[in-house]
Amino acid sequence: MQHSRNQSTGILFFFLGFSEYPNMQVPLFLMFLIIYTITVLENIGMILVIRINAKLHTPMYFFLSHLSFIDLCYTTVIAPKLLDLLITEDRSMSLKGCIIQFYFGCTCVVAQTFMLAVMAYDRFVAICNPLLYTVAMSRRLCALLVTGTYLWSGLCATTLTYFLLALSYCKSTIINHFCCEYSAILSAACSDSSFSQLACLLVCMFNEICSLLIIIVSYVVIFVTVIKIPTKGALQKALSTCAPHLTAISFCHGIILLLYCVLKSKSSLLLVKIVTVFYSMVIPMLNPLIYSLRNKDVKETLRKLIHVKILSHS
Repeated sequence: MQHSRNQSTGILFFFLGFSEYPNMQVPLFLMFLIIYTITVLENIGMILVIRINAKLHTPMYFFLSHLSFIDLCYTTVIAPKLLDLLITEDRSMSLKGCIIQFYFGCTCVVAQTFMLAVMAYDRFVAICNPLLYTVAMSRRLCALLVTGTYLWSGLCATTLTYFLLALSYCKSTIINHFCCEYSAILSAACSDSSFSQLACLLVCMFNEICSLLIIIVSYVVIFVTVIKIPTKGALQKALSTCAPHLTAISFCHGIILLLYCVLKSKSSLLLVKIVTVFYSMVIPMLNPLIYSLRNKDVKETLRKLIHVKILSHS
């Protein structure tokens, strides 16, 4: 490990980003800047709305505020460097900087997948045990679920970072990407990275299987429970309640499976970058919209905030 620290001095990675389209650098910069700005404003707005409105002080919105926080952190880890690559000629990043970006990016990705699983469990309790919901989803349990999500995501990121630091790297390497994704860093290694690849595969498979299993079991039980309810419109009401969460899950896990199970060949590198942009910037922008468009309390709080803001400037 000491050798790894010594040989890391002076190592630079050069990211190509979207340099194959020189005429598109400024338009892409403006588009990504707008997306990033909207994402930051939306997620901060969602967190503030949930804190301000007492009606939203429920387990579901407690978890949603943390999902917004994770989305905000993730897009902030990725977007600034992408924007920098589009307007500056210096496309380099040190090994240390790359490892730091990977660590926080990995933490956010794992936290996001398990936060969605926690939210699925919350929907399961709310629909299948509505009378015991406030007792079952106590403040203590909610805090434990969120804390466990952050601790586990940090542990996964630390484990994978350790395997990256154990490798030797070439002095300067060109990476055909815009961020420090695990496989991109491994491509710059001079030593055998097969064990690091295996570690990444095992961690990713374990996290994906566990989080999806929680989600699938929760929604299967929800569906079975709702089907048995004789009340007219019960299924439609349940679907309406769960639709935003199911949409967010489809985006998140669909992109993860696409990136790591489908897009493998070098010919799909551009598509990998586009999908990564969608996952790291577009999904964090869409999540607040998905959860707020059909929620009257959120929209009402937003209207009041905007009204107060307008009056304060008038």
